[in-house]
Amino acid sequence: MAIEETAGTVATTATTDATGTVADLVETTAGAITYPVAPGHELNVRSGPGTNYRLVKRLPYNSRVPIRCQRHGQKISGPYGTSDIWDNIAPGQYVSDAYVKTGSDGFVTAPCG
Repeated sequence: MAIEETAGTVATTATTDATGTVADLVETTAGAITYPVAPGHELNVRSGPGTNYRLVKRLPYNSRVPIRCQRHGQKISGPYGTSDIWDNIAPGQYVSDAYVKTGSDGFVTAPCG
C-alpha cells in the first residue's frame, strides 16, 4: 500500500482486489475517506435516499465524496450497477451508491441512524 502526504491530504492506494487489479485511489482528507464519482457524470445530491426527495445541489464532473453513513432507499441503476444503497455525504445530503466507486456492492460504512 503506497501512502503519500501533501498539504494536509493523505492519499492511499488500495490493495489489489480478487481479480488482482489495483483498486482506484482512495483519498483521505482531514480524516475523511473520499470516493470517486463515476467519470463523465454530474451527480444529483438529494435531501433523502430517493429521487422523490428534494434536489439539494449537483456535484460537478470528477468529484469525490466522503461517505458518513449509508441507508437503503430507492433502487437506482448507474455505472456501478443497480443498488438501493444511498450514501450520506453531509447532513441532509444523499447520493446513489450506483454512481460512487466504493469497490463494494454492500455497505462500506455504518448504517445511518
